[in-house]
Amino acid sequence: MQGDYFRRGFAEFVGAFALTFVGAGVVMSGGDLTAVALAHGLVIAVFVSALGHISGGHFNPAVTLAFLATRRMSWVLGVVYWAFQMAGAISAALLLWWIYPSVAVNPTHLGSPALNPLIGSGAGAFVEGVGAFFLVFVVFATAADPRGTFKSIAGLSIGFTIALGALGFGRLTGAAFNPSRAFGPILVNDGWTSHSWIWLVGPCVGAVLAGLAYDRLYLRPPRPVPVGPPETGLEEPRPGQTAAS
Repeated sequence: MQGDYFRRGFAEFVGAFALTFVGAGVVMSGGDLTAVALAHGLVIAVFVSALGHISGGHFNPAVTLAFLATRRMSWVLGVVYWAFQMAGAISAALLLWWIYPSVAVNPTHLGSPALNPLIGSGAGAFVEGVGAFFLVFVVFATAADPRGTFKSIAGLSIGFTIALGALGFGRLTGAAFNPSRAFGPILVNDGWTSHSWIWLVGPCVGAVLAGLAYDRLYLRPPRPVPVGPPETGLEEPRPGQTAAS
C-alpha cells in the first residue's frame, strides 16, 4: 500500500478514534486506574494487530514523529498520519461529549489527562517523555526491526507497554504518552491550561530519543562489518582473502 495515503491515513483515524473513545470513555465512566490502564492497552493491542499491516499502527503523533526523525517514512505521509490521528481523537471526543451527561463530562474534563498537583509541569513532561520513550523503543523493537515479532506479538507487546505505563504513571500525569489522545478531549472540552503543553511536548521528545537510540544502536549496520558466520561473527577469512575483502 505504499503511497496510498488515504487508506493508510484512515486506518490511523480508526485506531486513534478507538483509543480516545474507549480510553476517555472509561475515565468518564469512573473506572479505576487498573481499568483505565487495561482499556488503553487493550485498544492498542487489538488495533495494532488488526491494522498494523496497513499503516504500521502508529495511532500516535509522537510515534509518527519518531519514524520521521529516523527517516523511515516520508514527511508527506507523516503529515497525513498526523491529520488523521488528530481528526480521530477529536471526533471521538465530540461523540463522548454528545453521549455523556455534563455530570460525567465536567468532573473528568471529558477524560483528559490530568497533572497531579503534587508535581510540577516540568516533572510531568519528563514522566510523559519517559513513558513515550518506553513505548517507541518497544515499537521499534517489535515492528520496525526486521528481526522483531511484528506478525506475531507486536500488538500485544505495544499494548502491554501502554498498560504498564498507565499503571506506573497514571496517577502523576494520566499517562497519555500520546499527543492526540490528550489533544482531542482538551480541545473539545476547552480545557487548555498552563500545563497542557506537557502532553504535546513530553511524548514527542521521548519518542524521538527512543527512535534515534534504537535506530543508531540496533538497526544500522555496525562499522566495521564483522567477518564470520552469522552465528558468531568471528569467522577467519578464507585462504587468499583478507578480513576486509
